[in-house]
Amino acid sequence: MQRWRGLEEIPGDWGRSVVTIGSFDGVHRGHQLIINRAVERARELGTKAVVVTFDPHPSEVVRPGSHPPLLAPQPRRAELIEELGVDAVLVLPFTLEFSQESPETFVETVLVDALHARAVIEGPNFRFGHRAAGNVELLGKLGREADFEVEVVDLQVRGAAGDGEPFSSTLTRRLVAAGDLAGAAEVLGRPHRVEGVVVRGAQRGRELGFPTANVETVPHSAVPADGVYAGWLTANGERMPAAISVGTNPTFDGTARTVEAYAIDRVGLDLYGMHVAVDFLAYLRGMEKFDSIDALLVRMADDVQQARVLTGVTGPAAG
Repeated sequence: MQRWRGLEEIPGDWGRSVVTIGSFDGVHRGHQLIINRAVERARELGTKAVVVTFDPHPSEVVRPGSHPPLLAPQPRRAELIEELGVDAVLVLPFTLEFSQESPETFVETVLVDALHARAVIEGPNFRFGHRAAGNVELLGKLGREADFEVEVVDLQVRGAAGDGEPFSSTLTRRLVAAGDLAGAAEVLGRPHRVEGVVVRGAQRGRELGFPTANVETVPHSAVPADGVYAGWLTANGERMPAAISVGTNPTFDGTARTVEAYAIDRVGLDLYGMHVAVDFLAYLRGMEKFDSIDALLVRMADDVQQARVLTGVTGPAAG
């Protein structure tokens, strides 16, 4: 898959494309449906499928300080999109000047002149251009004038009967913030992930026999509600079952909110300075303040055992 940042990186001989446009934060199942249709239509037409997205998030430029929690940083987003069979991802730097372009200018410069769109695939609530003035109806009109077709893919919704809330990044962020990782996974089609660099913390976990990777998450990450979770820690391409703590360590009167992952049964791991990923499988319990270290250790051992079972670890039991 080709990755371009800015229109100037598009090859001069790039042919006609099937395009879909959006922030695609999280690349959830609703996004996947649209992107899969773009890939399918491109194959039908004998053209290439291109996903157009933006960096930074448009809201941060239009309303500084309003950046929503990110479900996936840009590199992870590109990886997830690539898995869907897309031929290229175009990341458009979202600036104040860019935000003020009219829908007509966006269509002319991006879809017609740069990507030579043959078809554009979008959801029914797609908006574009200055003050989000453009919608799928206007896009269809502009497409007829510029010789590209527009196809609208219905929203995917939660629930077996298809009568629940539509899948969206906003819904996923709300579920993550509430600690409902099962609900978030239903929308995403996979466990929710946060990424970051492992930094040195208070090292209490090591002293207690449960050494953890203290993950300094990517800015604006959608971090789950405070609590203890089962999941996985991925480092150097290795995915390790883990018990994960999110919160301020109230037993030790902590104030800084941290994400710490204990790789179950792994001894001597040195991950400092390494970029890692933490995938959240299931919520185990809320964050608690214990009266003694012994009480904390008993509960931690139980947390690890629950995480062991949920992640399918075989081998000796914790404790």
